[in-house]
Amino acid sequence: MEDQIKELFQFLRDQNPQVRRIALSNLVGQTAKESPYRHIFLQGIQGSGLQKPQESDVVRDLKLLCRDQLATAHDAFRALVNLSDSTFLVPFLVEQLFLTYLVSYILNPDAILADLAAMLLSNITASTSACSALLTLKVPLVTLTPSVSSQVSYYTPHSRSGTCPAPVPYPSGEPQEFLALPLLVDAFVQGASLDQSEDKSKRARRGDLHFLSSVFANISTSPVGRLFFVTPRPTDPMKPDSALEYPLAKILPFTEHQDTIRRGGVASTLKNCAFHSPAHKAILSPETVLTPVPPSTVAAPGIDALPYILLPLAGPEELDLEDQENLPPALQFLPPTKKREPDPVLRLTHVETLLLLCTTRWGREYMRTHGVYEIVRGAHLEEAVDKVSEHIERLVQFIKGEEDPEITDDNVVATKSEENAEFPDEEDYRIEEV
Repeated sequence: MEDQIKELFQFLRDQNPQVRRIALSNLVGQTAKESPYRHIFLQGIQGSGLQKPQESDVVRDLKLLCRDQLATAHDAFRALVNLSDSTFLVPFLVEQLFLTYLVSYILNPDAILADLAAMLLSNITASTSACSALLTLKVPLVTLTPSVSSQVSYYTPHSRSGTCPAPVPYPSGEPQEFLALPLLVDAFVQGASLDQSEDKSKRARRGDLHFLSSVFANISTSPVGRLFFVTPRPTDPMKPDSALEYPLAKILPFTEHQDTIRRGGVASTLKNCAFHSPAHKAILSPETVLTPVPPSTVAAPGIDALPYILLPLAGPEELDLEDQENLPPALQFLPPTKKREPDPVLRLTHVETLLLLCTTRWGREYMRTHGVYEIVRGAHLEEAVDKVSEHIERLVQFIKGEEDPEITDDNVVATKSEENAEFPDEEDYRIEEV
């Protein structure tokens, strides 16, 4: 059987598109993690001793077939998604030419397989080397004439393929290079604004791009990645003179999106950014307050993250008028149909984010006066998962604890109730990047 599978490899380069399609359709099932023949696709790329790993013919063919006609390109993307959990394969997927194609393809609103491409990018960015490459990647764009019906004002020349044809007439402008990550953030936002019931061929973007949220979560696990999300950038990546905005502020509204992947990736990105304590003031401040992230002095409207953290934890409970007044406006007088986040992992992520924001005195003081206790009190009463309940209890000790008057350092956590608290297992309370 193994020899028969290997014999199919040669047909991936056949001049007949039907032959390529049939060969790949018989191979893609063997790339799954549970397949006994999966190792065949990874042979020859591990390297040995001082010998550098070499890209195998089949990996090179799969990358090229991502540009083929619809059925073939679909199976090629699927195969690479299945294989991309191998650390041996990642260096060949972050190679400059392929990474530029992959990102350009995702950015193109007409790309039919953009969601599969986003899934592949999500898997690739589990590697730190891929995150580093994406943070500095620039993609060529050609500016298009603004259109009332389109939110996208550019064309990505490197996305041209069988599933993403060039526009007619072809734009006449010269390509200019732009940082890829701000463009991916905008594409992610545009993907969520789609009418799910509408025919995909009539949408502004063919893809939902939910998996880009996992890309952002992966990137934000590194200090450099966090800085991207909490550094003011032009609202329009193609107009350097446009108003400044924190990239994190653009994705926060999706913490209550109906898609679990999207809201989970956004929640993880926010949590990872909360590890950067100098950004806490910008993360919590309202949009009406221009706030820098030290040591930078460049200010932008506050991210106003608190409502987006608390909404998934809020339920339909009725609060006293005095308690309602403490809440951010978005949480006041919620309807009786309001439901909490159903996924316990995401509920825990939001509570951990609040705990991280408690590591600065300014953060604790802000949350005390903006209704955090009132929301988590109700969440604790309804919580059925012990680990989430324990983290809420720890959060309450921070918020209700009395501050030590001798401690003024904003980066020191010290409340009298916290100092006196005893926890049976500190590992249970350790917050890790996701």
